[in-house]
Amino acid sequence: MSTELDGRHALVTGAGRGIGLAIAHALADRGARLTLAARSTDALEAARRACLERGSPLVNTVSVNLTDRRALENLARRGATQVDILVNNAGAAPSSPVERTDDLLWDGTMALNAFAPFALCRAALPTMVERGWGRIVNVASTAGLAGYAYTAAYCASKHALVGVTRALGAEIDARWKHADVTVNAVCPGFVDTDIVQAAAERIAQLTGGDVAGARERLAAMNPGGRLLTPEDVAAAVARLVCEDPGDSQGVALELDGTGD
Repeated sequence: MSTELDGRHALVTGAGRGIGLAIAHALADRGARLTLAARSTDALEAARRACLERGSPLVNTVSVNLTDRRALENLARRGATQVDILVNNAGAAPSSPVERTDDLLWDGTMALNAFAPFALCRAALPTMVERGWGRIVNVASTAGLAGYAYTAAYCASKHALVGVTRALGAEIDARWKHADVTVNAVCPGFVDTDIVQAAAERIAQLTGGDVAGARERLAAMNPGGRLLTPEDVAAAVARLVCEDPGDSQGVALELDGTGD
């Protein structure tokens, strides 16, 4: 086990499965103390045990719905202000033709993918600056850098998250250059998670094809021609977290499967 993050405390949202779980594993491997947030208590308990086995000295869990403003405020106040590392990973990727993208879908997507990360950043940054060290990594998407059909709400939310990342990076440079605090984003293409599996199943249903073929089509949309793994994303997050001193600021790091 690496000790790069001994003494550091990280909050990871969406940590019960997929990319978030892989990120939790990567930080546990480096000796970080962890607070894992997700909706499913069962998934959180499994993640807690796995991270302890991987070497994290302490793992707390918080079952939370980040679209609930009161619950989000509580996590911001009691969680984000206490940590050295914040990884905003929780998100949803709904798809719908524009005429069927109703207000409920739009508002829910923006609440989870854009406002929740911003609220946690807003709480975490001042205390990180006060302590003189901090790392925030927002898990965005290539959909935050380009547009994809049938995903107006998702693309808008991830563009917003990339914009928040860049704006906060600029604000740190303007106000807090003395502090070793960074805010960056990773922007993966299609990742082999439950979300991509569900997307492949929807494509197969709509086109009359098979799920395996739909997965291949999604993989081909990544420049590397393959689906990324959650571990690919986790490795990129860990690199940004472990920079010492941090020399990336307000970066939106694209991960496309070409050898990131």
